[in-house]
Amino acid sequence: MPLFMDVHTIEGGVSIEDVAKAHMADLKTQDKYDVRYLRYWVSAPEGKVFCLVEAPSGDAAATVHREAHGLVAEEIHEVQEGS
Repeated sequence: MPLFMDVHTIEGGVSIEDVAKAHMADLKTQDKYDVRYLRYWVSAPEGKVFCLVEAPSGDAAATVHREAHGLVAEEIHEVQEGS
């Protein structure tokens, strides 16, 4: 299954607690779309959130975010894992 990294920018910054809640909402929604959110990284003061996801397409990954909490990424990149 393809692997994607998405990038969110949240104006005014973001808390790790709020990102954790959004991630939990993704986990509750993802199975409907054959998507698996794996990990996320946060730069709280910059409002940057990066999500690593296995999905059949970038659109499927975006649909999970949209349905789960409405925080759709500005960028979604198909990536390959390295060491």
